Amino acid sequence: MQRLSPVRSGWQLLKPCCEGAAKQANTSTSTSRHYSHLPPPPPPPPPQGHKSFGLLFDIDGVLVRGRTPIPEAKQCFRNLVDGNGKYKVPVVFVTNAGNCMRQTKAEHLSHLLDVEVCPDQVMLSHSPLRMFTQFHKKRVLVSGQGPVEEVAHNLGFQDVVTIDMLREAYPLLDVVDHNRRPKDSIPPSKGLRPIDAVILFGEPIRWETNLQLIVDILLTNGNPDNSWSSMQYPHIPVLACNMDLLWMAEAKNPRFGHGMFLVCLESLYKKVTGYELKYEALIGKPSVVTYNYAELLVRQQAERLGWTTPVKRLYAIGDNPMADIYGANLYNRYLQASHHTKAQMQAKSGGGGADPLAETVDNAPKMTSAELGGASSTYGAEEDLPEGCSSILVCTGVYSRDQQELPSDPTQTVTEQRIFHGHRDFRFDPSLTQPSVIVQDVKEAVELVFEQEGWPLE
Repeated sequence: MQRLSPVRSGWQLLKPCCEGAAKQANTSTSTSRHYSHLPPPPPPPPPQGHKSFGLLFDIDGVLVRGRTPIPEAKQCFRNLVDGNGKYKVPVVFVTNAGNCMRQTKAEHLSHLLDVEVCPDQVMLSHSPLRMFTQFHKKRVLVSGQGPVEEVAHNLGFQDVVTIDMLREAYPLLDVVDHNRRPKDSIPPSKGLRPIDAVILFGEPIRWETNLQLIVDILLTNGNPDNSWSSMQYPHIPVLACNMDLLWMAEAKNPRFGHGMFLVCLESLYKKVTGYELKYEALIGKPSVVTYNYAELLVRQQAERLGWTTPVKRLYAIGDNPMADIYGANLYNRYLQASHHTKAQMQAKSGGGGADPLAETVDNAPKMTSAELGGASSTYGAEEDLPEGCSSILVCTGVYSRDQQELPSDPTQTVTEQRIFHGHRDFRFDPSLTQPSVIVQDVKEAVELVFEQEGWPLE
């Protein structure tokens, strides 16, 4: 097996990206957080005799609820840094949010947690798109909110069209809101060169506008001057980031996420054409490509800490069983498959014995293209891949201890009270939604990890 192809060159692509982000952060005029130009003294290496590990933190529902920090989060991060404010272990923030730049999110987290968070510690749902270089020179339509055009250019896309630009070029397409309809005379269309692909960053503000115009693009082969035709199938490529159906803000109950927008788009497309909407890539948790990219960031953080040995285990802390837990467990399955392949190759060359993971890997379902993130279905082992990834579920967000446990029989999941909240293209595997451990909050989660690893926390 070979590693996911878009991530194969990730380390080379990631270094210039992170260095550029840090440089940009250093020269920022923002008053909320400044980054030091001088390299800090490295923290001590892992305690002798102990394996190294890294931490992956979800943000919404784990560290914050909307704009409000979860109280235990601040104390947790005070313990995660030394007296000089430097992290004791590699820390990466992995969120399905994607309506801002990494530097903006880093400054926001720095302010909320009262510790320095650098842009290269932050992974947004769209971050792996940097690896999809085959689309970077194509004309792409981007959907979402916030600085979507700037985000797209920052990821490497060179020819970007926003929904607003499409509306302006074709003023007769968006007519749901009567107040936005053209007044008096009918304005002419300005026309645009055809769209080659659609990128869905996150939930937009005006769902009806984005749904209408995206369907227009898909049914006209990227050119709204054409008539609708369901014969244009398969349609032009669609790459979607963030599959979260629900997310937790300040409200008592969960709010609609981008996954809900995708459900609407999929339903509309099938209702109009009779065909399933197809995705070139599904990116963000719980896809494997997202965790592959996060592992690259952890590896970079370990190098900056002066660690000379590879990170042996990852701990992913989240609040959403269908995003954080499913994704971490799926990635753990991917890691096991990678190590199993390596063991098989060594056995064939006479350099290894029996593989203890063989039965577990052989009995596990083969991952789908969607679960891999829409990347090549081939993946494999590298020398420095972690041994595994453990999932830790907190009760401060989407999940609460009051919820009923998911049944082990997947045929019993779709009932009045038990609905599968994962994406349409992901199979429901009950074992992947079961965390390694459930704790009350992020502080308890980190304390448990350090205790298990035998590391001093305070």
